Amino acid sequence: MAHLIITGGSSGIGLEVARIYLAKGYRVSLMARRADILQDAREELLKANTATQDAILLVTVDVCNETEMRAAVIAAEAAHGPCDVLVTSAGRVEPQFFDAQSSDIFDAQLAVNFFGTVYAVRAVLAGMRQRRGGRIMLISSGAALIGIPAYSAYCASKSALTGFAEALRLEAQSYGVSVSICYPPDTLTPQYEREIGLRPPAAQVLMGAVRPWKPQAVAQLLVDGTERGKRQVHFGLTLKLLSCFSAFIKPVMFWRLARLTP
Repeated sequence: MAHLIITGGSSGIGLEVARIYLAKGYRVSLMARRADILQDAREELLKANTATQDAILLVTVDVCNETEMRAAVIAAEAAHGPCDVLVTSAGRVEPQFFDAQSSDIFDAQLAVNFFGTVYAVRAVLAGMRQRRGGRIMLISSGAALIGIPAYSAYCASKSALTGFAEALRLEAQSYGVSVSICYPPDTLTPQYEREIGLRPPAAQVLMGAVRPWKPQAVAQLLVDGTERGKRQVHFGLTLKLLSCFSAFIKPVMFWRLARLTP
């Protein structure tokens, strides 16, 4: 059986990605910080799939700790075999204006969103290179495509993934490993429910242009893009146009923001 490793797989988009790959017959290793939420995720997956309990491995790990991340992947591969697909879904967002946000909270978002992804990739890449095959999907955000008030840390961390993905793709293609990146919109997840209560009106002017998606729909497009080895996966026409024509679209959006906010 093929083996999927997914960070941040205990809820939201990550959980739905795990559900799809289990239905495909994969063994799945779910990685997250909290053991209790991981246990709940496994129970939910077992109810909805024909997968056996042995097909789902739970690994408690702090993705911001490279040593822990490496040990987590070693344990997962010992149980389920070499990693065939990595999806980096672990993320953190805490909207607050830059001059009001503490350095600790700002830095923590960069640590999870960027370095947590880097450490996961580093932990699986050597094995993929040796086997000359594998697929990696990095989950960025639509917030990587445009600066958003109160999201300076989140935008910076998710934008950094674009450069990382592009450089890594050029390196990895020579040994048969595909590297993809996707830019989901607002998605109806537990994290979104926490975030939306903190979002200021200035941010909503920009982000409210795209209605929130269901996590199942985001996960399906993400999985399709991963399996096809697509360089980038976008969600809906608005974000696709923003990605391709940002130099023309951003000035209009910023002009609108200036008119609609004090």
